[in-house]
Amino acid sequence: MSARRRSARPDRAAWWFLGPFVALFLLTFAAPVVYAVYQSLLTTERHGPLGLGGASTGFAGLENYRLALSEAGFLEGFGRVLLFGVVQVPLMLLLATVLALLLEHVSRRWAGLLRATYFLPYGVPGVIASILWGFLYIPGVSPVVELMGGLAPDFLGHGTVLWSIANIVIWEFAGYNMLVIVAQLQSVPQELYEAARIDGAGPWQTALRIKLPLIRPALVLTAVFSIIGTLQLFSEPLLLKPLTPSISTAYTPNLSAYTDAFSNNNVYLAAAKSVLLASVACVLSFGFLSLTTRKDRDSRRRSR
Repeated sequence: MSARRRSARPDRAAWWFLGPFVALFLLTFAAPVVYAVYQSLLTTERHGPLGLGGASTGFAGLENYRLALSEAGFLEGFGRVLLFGVVQVPLMLLLATVLALLLEHVSRRWAGLLRATYFLPYGVPGVIASILWGFLYIPGVSPVVELMGGLAPDFLGHGTVLWSIANIVIWEFAGYNMLVIVAQLQSVPQELYEAARIDGAGPWQTALRIKLPLIRPALVLTAVFSIIGTLQLFSEPLLLKPLTPSISTAYTPNLSAYTDAFSNNNVYLAAAKSVLLASVACVLSFGFLSLTTRKDRDSRRRSR
């Protein structure tokens, strides 16, 4: 009985190790989220004639959320990033998967060099990457536009600037996602590949029927990270905004909240927009996870 009671109690040593992480998590994640929700329920109340008698902070309830959802630009920004994610996330994951599978067929001598080369863009800060690509998009400055001549599209035009931003994001994060998939591939037992060769499976059959199903957890993980990153799109449109009138102050939800907080001096409305953005990110990411786990359960039941 005493042994069972001891095993049922939580290990105090484990809590000592978990304590610093839990404290840091509460301080840097939970507390800012709670404070943002609190700020989203406040408003600035002006007093005196024409509002010149001073200002105070009052309770607004859900008024900031109503104002945020009534802004056409904010809702258009949500639609824009959702369209961006529907196109950009599959393309980036497809590119990362193809690169990871190709690295499996390269000799070890070149695999390390190619892996580092593909990963190198991720080491470039997003601000620097946006500035570099911005110069490549500007006519009269870009060598790419000059070489293409009249065939060059308007990279910063109203209908193309979103995909120019997608190009920057794919260039930045495809190598990172590739490394995650490569790590999953390296954990696959080599005996499975040898058994496939003995059974007469070629490279394509091995990739489609063995490698892709086994790297499914890595694909799901990178997809979730990409969905969250898509909704957080901010630095690329912010830095390209001075180069083109096609990017407005509410081009993305993050940019809209940033404009309200630091340009319009309305931190309470910006907090409401941030909470809405975080809620949508949670719903989409957890919805995608639940959908994939449900498919795994259904496939396991069918196999039984």
